[in-house]
Amino acid sequence: YQDWEQSLRGEFSGVGIEITIKDDTLTIIAPLAGTPAEQAGVRAGDQILEIDGESTEDITLSAAAKKIRGEEGTSVSLLMQHKDGTQEEIEIVRKIIVVKSVTSELVGEGRIAYIRISRFGTDATIDLDTALVEFNLENLDGMILDLRNNPGGLLKEAISVSKRFVNQNMVIVSTIGRIAGKEQFWSTGNLIPNLPLAVLINGGTASAAEITAAAIRDHEMGILIGERSFGKGLIQRVFQLPDGSALKLTTGEYFTPLGQAVNEVGLSPDISIEQGEDPIEAAITWINAHVGARMPIALNKS
Repeated sequence: YQDWEQSLRGEFSGVGIEITIKDDTLTIIAPLAGTPAEQAGVRAGDQILEIDGESTEDITLSAAAKKIRGEEGTSVSLLMQHKDGTQEEIEIVRKIIVVKSVTSELVGEGRIAYIRISRFGTDATIDLDTALVEFNLENLDGMILDLRNNPGGLLKEAISVSKRFVNQNMVIVSTIGRIAGKEQFWSTGNLIPNLPLAVLINGGTASAAEITAAAIRDHEMGILIGERSFGKGLIQRVFQLPDGSALKLTTGEYFTPLGQAVNEVGLSPDISIEQGEDPIEAAITWINAHVGARMPIALNKS
């Protein structure tokens, strides 16, 4: 349980990957930005066939996480199968992973705010607000919100972040739970200009990140650019057990504001990026075509 809490605070010892069981196979949701896993070539959607020479067939998530994590300076060997079917054995040296939830800068000749959210941890909203106040938003042409390889995190943080970009009295997300039944979460109103907004997604955009991307797109507050997202639409709660371990239970499923399921489906981009294309450049081009406009505007996929 402490390991899980530490990961949400953005600091833990390991290789820097988010994993899940997909089609009965241990699968990478996303390598976290700047971590040993990303640097070693681990990609979103890769399957882990072996950990230190032992098969991952029928392995549980908790057992896999325990095997992959370890003390700083030690190594772990992962036999990966990439999406193209090729296999590769990758040895990764563990280190202390410090994940900065939000990074930001100006791009597009200083006229466009670029914000990357790497994970929806406990400080995601605070870090986003800190980044936003550093920009002179009224003088910008647009914004880019980069959610690529963001494996998700806390539902409440996804809702809170989404409120920064979605107008008042609009549904952020709907959930259907085993106990609570159907619930809807609403925006209380954004406090920033509705500049042209491009949201970058890829196969490593999952869970809470898909909630934010869908809320923005469904209300035409922005456009999605990139690749189809991962498709993790289940709500999970973590309970601390007396022995210090944790139990993660699936308690429901979430749906986009327009009622679309995300689990095992993902979000399709409005503008698809071909291999070799730069999504940030594509976003800048789209924003430059809408300078002076304010969201919501009709999405132009051409």
